[in-house]
Amino acid sequence: MAQPTPPTRTKTQSPRRPFSEYSRCTYSHSGYNSRMSIPTGDPLPQSFLPLPSATLHILMAVAEDDRHGYAIIQDIESRTRGELKLSAGTLYRSIQRMLEQGLITETRDRPAPELDDERRRYYRITPLGAAVAKAEASRMAKLVRLARGMGFVPEKA
Repeated sequence: MAQPTPPTRTKTQSPRRPFSEYSRCTYSHSGYNSRMSIPTGDPLPQSFLPLPSATLHILMAVAEDDRHGYAIIQDIESRTRGELKLSAGTLYRSIQRMLEQGLITETRDRPAPELDDERRRYYRITPLGAAVAKAEASRMAKLVRLARGMGFVPEKA
């Protein structure tokens, strides 16, 4: 009895990998969600949730004042008492995504020339960014209340 011939592949098809190779793959969730919008085209703050930790920290850093990249890194490190220090790569990838999503904007307002470096770019939170940060803080507060009710969080955290 003749063995059946395997189907031939065209040049556009990729070779199939055995299942054992797929079992070595890992899955990770980035936390990024696509935007959902209301009929007017305005995105809903809840459609961005949950926010990646870096995004929330960046929004908090630019909520108080316009800041350039290095000042954002310093603010986050100071605010977290050194527990979190963003790398430049994480910061600028996050900033690029946040600019595209409309959470922050690059501002043309600059400090006095003697206090500034012309190469710096300054960022400001947008009304959407503020709404998203508030929605994320509310989501996290609810989560902490649930965890406290289950005994996972001490009463005085």
